[in-house]
Amino acid sequence: MRYAVVIEKADGNYSAYVPDLPGCVAAAATVKAVEAEIRDAIRLHVEGLKEDGLPVPEPTSIADYVEA
Repeated sequence: MRYAVVIEKADGNYSAYVPDLPGCVAAAATVKAVEAEIRDAIRLHVEGLKEDGLPVPEPTSIADYVEA
């Protein structure tokens, strides 16, 4: 599955979250590192849901840039 990920600059690092997977978050010093961390977090989150017999949410969020 392909989930939308939001990456935000924080104080001294970057954080990422997945709108379709509440509680699935990551943080790291660089964008590249947080991308790797959130990939792992998504895999672990989905595995945990399956192990617990819970449904895995389908990706529904859409990410895009809008000129203002």
